[in-house]
Amino acid sequence: MYYIFFTYVLLSFFLFFLCAKISYSLNLLDLPNKRKIHSKATAYTGGIAIILIMLFALQALEIFDKRLGLILSIGFLVCMVGLIDDKYHLNIGSKLSLQIIPIFYLIVFENFSLNQIGDYNFFKLELGSFAIPFTLLSVLFLTNSFNYFDGIDGTLSIVTISVLVILYFLVLDQNFRIFLIMLTIPITIFLFFNFSFFNFPKLFLGDSGSLLLGFIISFILIYVANYKSIHPILLAWSISIFVYEFLSINFIRLKNKQNIFGAGQDHLHHILYKKTKSIFLTNFFITLVNILLFLIGYYTYLIINPFASLILFIVLFFVFLFLRKLYSIKI
Repeated sequence: MYYIFFTYVLLSFFLFFLCAKISYSLNLLDLPNKRKIHSKATAYTGGIAIILIMLFALQALEIFDKRLGLILSIGFLVCMVGLIDDKYHLNIGSKLSLQIIPIFYLIVFENFSLNQIGDYNFFKLELGSFAIPFTLLSVLFLTNSFNYFDGIDGTLSIVTISVLVILYFLVLDQNFRIFLIMLTIPITIFLFFNFSFFNFPKLFLGDSGSLLLGFIISFILIYVANYKSIHPILLAWSISIFVYEFLSINFIRLKNKQNIFGAGQDHLHHILYKKTKSIFLTNFFITLVNILLFLIGYYTYLIINPFASLILFIVLFFVFLFLRKLYSIKI
């Protein structure tokens, strides 16, 4: 196991380095503009390296549930959709349509659907015939909410790691925990390239990476809800910052009669960065908020009951929305 772990870490560094070099050679670069804070053309193939590394882990370790392997295998297709979008700047219709295909396949043909979203003592939220469309919309929503967080170095990667750590805490199954560790390693190593530590070539996740991470987390949450008996409200708390931000920014844009699909600097990380002038503080605050929200929801669930945790989840969303409206930046 230690040999495989060591090999996995070395391979991760090698593939990130190789992807960066190839990207710069092939001009697969994110060019700076007035909306972006980076000043140099930067390779956007971090997501490609991450999925290749994760697929290697599946081959090297045969202890994972086949359903988890299927999530990563289909995730490769989502990653390619993101790469195409980075290269050719797809319109929103084409981008969502291409995402729906692999999502629909897993939900319908591999039975990755949510049939219920929790027993709340007083009632149980059964989805019935609405299970497939609800799951499809939820995965599409969460996948793209991850894309919303990819605007400043490290933000999406670090917050994603916080979600994986929360899941590690919630699920006691040892093989699943090893799976989470094998996901966390390449995302962590990516940060060395994202921040150019030790003079490594700089890499961005790109849409290939942000959509990949959102897709993987979405279906892992469904897997955990269906097969690991973790209450759905706890899983919702683990991604609360993604849910709150995605809904808030779209509500604010609709209120201001702005295009909800348009790019802009009204995202949470942009607002915090403009206030703090610090990437570290921006990432620290966003990650801390996600962890604190989970702890609040988790202990409400334990001390009171799931229904109280659900109500609190909704109430805190409106608190978040109110605070976001106070500090939102008009495009």
